[in-house]
Amino acid sequence: MKGITDRQQEVLNFISDFTKENEYPPTVREIGDHFDISLRAVQDHIAALQKKGFLSLSQKRSRSIRVLHGGNAEPNPFVSKVPLLGTVAAGKPLLCEENLDGYVNLTEPFVRPGKSYFALRVRGQSMINAGILEGDLAIVEQAEVAADGQIIVAVIDDAITLKRYYKEADRIRLHPENPAFNEIYCTDVRVVGILSNIVRTY
Repeated sequence: MKGITDRQQEVLNFISDFTKENEYPPTVREIGDHFDISLRAVQDHIAALQKKGFLSLSQKRSRSIRVLHGGNAEPNPFVSKVPLLGTVAAGKPLLCEENLDGYVNLTEPFVRPGKSYFALRVRGQSMINAGILEGDLAIVEQAEVAADGQIIVAVIDDAITLKRYYKEADRIRLHPENPAFNEIYCTDVRVVGILSNIVRTY
């Protein structure tokens, strides 16, 4: 593995320290502001550190820089205490005490710093063609909006359902991934989360 320059080490140390202090990594802009350098210069440093194996980074999401080794302090794996929802009571807020059935501790890549999650135990067979089986643990990122085709958790008439989301001209279509189940059409639906991961135990 190649060595790094003094400035690259400083950038690596800053990312490591920032992540430890805030429990999530800095953005490119925050790194640039700290060192008073351009975003392009930051990106060059990050690219060099990636190439040399000191950092990992996902281009598709923000705050995804992760120190693999070589920083001031080796970061502990990110762990999130995710509330597990049992039977959701009608009229009760989703994450209220009456709905909680305990907690599950999850690490990356199932959860990411800076995001809020809850977990649901899958019931029924309506999403089997998406690889979601009864008894699976659905890890859901809390969200109030969704894009077409995303698998969401929605509240309809105080009942929770896990379906694929499509917005039509004057209604929402919730699509089951099993031809034995009917589409659900509704105008009054509340998106509460987007499926992030499925955890299955044997």
